[in-house]
Amino acid sequence: MDMMEIAEELVAGCREGRAKENLERLYAADAVSVEAVDMGQGRETHGLDGIRAKHEWWEGAMEMLEAEVTGPMWHGDDRFAVIFRSKVKERETGKVSDMEEVGVYTVAGGKIVREEFFYTYSEV
Repeated sequence: MDMMEIAEELVAGCREGRAKENLERLYAADAVSVEAVDMGQGRETHGLDGIRAKHEWWEGAMEMLEAEVTGPMWHGDDRFAVIFRSKVKERETGKVSDMEEVGVYTVAGGKIVREEFFYTYSEV
């Protein structure tokens, strides 16, 4: 797949509930995921197994109440960005929050090799 196909499939997978399936298809085995802040697991996660574990943690900790995905937006021939807007509820506390997040993805060798997240978070 080229970068545009990867970007379109990542967005489609997010909209259609195939994000975990797309980890296997779209990400390099040694991909790096970088969060804006350390939420107890470090800001950087290295490798597909670690990124998969991040997804599992998120699904266990949060309930998605609303979600919107915008993009992809291209940047050269190796990067794209996606905007995620959501309303989530923390399963442990019941606290509901609005989130807006920008994901910037870097592609090399037909796979996503790096993702970086920038976000806002506010209680509802």
